[in-house]
Amino acid sequence: QVRLVESGGGSVQAGTSLTLSCTTSGDIASLHTMGWFRQLPEKKEREGIAAIDSDGTPTYADSVKGRFTISRDTAKNELILEMNGLESTDTGAYYCALIQARVRATEPGVSVFDSPLWSAKGYWGQGTQVTVSS
Repeated sequence: QVRLVESGGGSVQAGTSLTLSCTTSGDIASLHTMGWFRQLPEKKEREGIAAIDSDGTPTYADSVKGRFTISRDTAKNELILEMNGLESTDTGAYYCALIQARVRATEPGVSVFDSPLWSAKGYWGQGTQVTVSS
């Protein structure tokens, strides 16, 4: 069984930085994709913001491109999200997720985050809260 545990959330001022970590355990397939999603206040859907596959290929949502960086520390079994230039609109609950497949966007207009595997087969952490005050 795969287990994901997020950490690093907190309350910060706008313009500052925060780093989230997601510790993974369990049997993870050699081909897989990991991602960070967030649920903003008053939004029903979780928004995919950053993903990285087992080859190390990153994908970012336009809302965070240039500000957030996703990476992996394989020695520590950690997925990391470095968030710079935080804005009040980044406030929300942040979740890491894993699917046991390598997902790539193969068509224009289709995002890695659109894959139905996230909801159908994904493993999810419990989430960590990020609050950015202006």
